[in-house]
Amino acid sequence: MNEDRIKGNWLQFKGKVKEQWGKLTDDDLDVIAGKRDQLIGKIQERQGIAKDVVEKELADWESRNKDFRWD
Repeated sequence: MNEDRIKGNWLQFKGKVKEQWGKLTDDDLDVIAGKRDQLIGKIQERQGIAKDVVEKELADWESRNKDFRWD
């Protein structure tokens, strides 16, 4: 998937990400711009939880949002 499609997909799902991890700001989401590794780091920072917990939560979120594609 090209970068434009990832960005478009990200814009569509930004609201859902914010619903799941409410401590993320709009600025955080703009900087993340659909990059999975940056999302994991920012969730860790804002929520104060371990990386393995974030990865599990993100995998659960991905399973509920099958229309979203990272690449």
